[in-house]
Amino acid sequence: MKARPVAFNVRVAVTAQHRQMLDQVLQVFRITPDYDLNLMLPGQTLATSTSRMLAALEPVFRDASPDIAYVQGDTTSTLCGALSAFYAGVPIGHIEAGLRTGDMLQPFPEEANRVLTGRLAALHFAATNGSRDNLLREGVRPETIHVTGNSGIDAVLNVRDRLQAGQLMSGSDWSFIHPNKPVILVTAHRRESFGEGMDSICRALLRLAARGDAEIVFPVHRNPNVLGPVQRQLGNVPGIHLLEPLDYVPFVDLMSRAAILLTDSGGVQEEGPSLGKPVLVMREKTERPEAVEVGTVRLVGTNEDRIVAEVTRLLDSPEARATMCHVHNPYGDGHASERIADATLEFMRLIR
Repeated sequence: MKARPVAFNVRVAVTAQHRQMLDQVLQVFRITPDYDLNLMLPGQTLATSTSRMLAALEPVFRDASPDIAYVQGDTTSTLCGALSAFYAGVPIGHIEAGLRTGDMLQPFPEEANRVLTGRLAALHFAATNGSRDNLLREGVRPETIHVTGNSGIDAVLNVRDRLQAGQLMSGSDWSFIHPNKPVILVTAHRRESFGEGMDSICRALLRLAARGDAEIVFPVHRNPNVLGPVQRQLGNVPGIHLLEPLDYVPFVDLMSRAAILLTDSGGVQEEGPSLGKPVLVMREKTERPEAVEVGTVRLVGTNEDRIVAEVTRLLDSPEARATMCHVHNPYGDGHASERIADATLEFMRLIR
């Protein structure tokens, strides 16, 4: 949109719900927020962060007086941005719309965030036809839905290409990883996995590390419900490398180097197939079934035996890994942003 200054006057607001994650991404994509609310607090609860975001966003909408407001994804910031826009009488565009598991508690609170945001939105930018169909089943008017692909894929492909061209450096030293062993990249942070689920994941990783033929790299989320059990059970285990959370660029670089992605992340379920990587998802349900249907993603839950069995299958069978590695990305071709901009212009023409 900023590349079309005649058509768009763009204002960017960030809540900084995750300060450390946010700043490095803004730098990579050369984005300077017009409103930086800096709302992150240590140990913040959902109720605390929600109430503070709504209070802080009200004067932003009053000052900016936008014609349309965009929110992306399914975070607490997404819901609060949509609700604030609704209170201000501003039409809402929801990017990454239509993701559904059908269970308000999985993932929690993201499923509720995206369902509620969808009820408030005037424009719905769905990554896939499946997401569009979810919205249609909920009674969303077809003319308000645009299948654009996901802007997150625009981002990961942009960074991949800049890394390969030497225009961007990851800034990370991967020399600690054995050069002749496949890398299993692990991420785990979902609330529904806290407790026994996280303990089960850790036990599975211990068993996989005992094989001795793979390197497990685990950037550990700072949430105490993740950090505590992971450090207690996996600290100082040969073959397991526990890292601080990675910035976006080195994380894309590490995904590109990995043989297997073992994750509970929604974004990685889309990014992995874009990079030609097999993805094992440590959840029982996913709002992104398209990659499961084509075979590049497989649900394994948090059951210890199931995780070990599925990772072992991929480690022991190059053919099985190759089958999941074929590059098929149902979530976009890297041009979602242009389509969203085009649809915005058409929407504004119609309502004026």
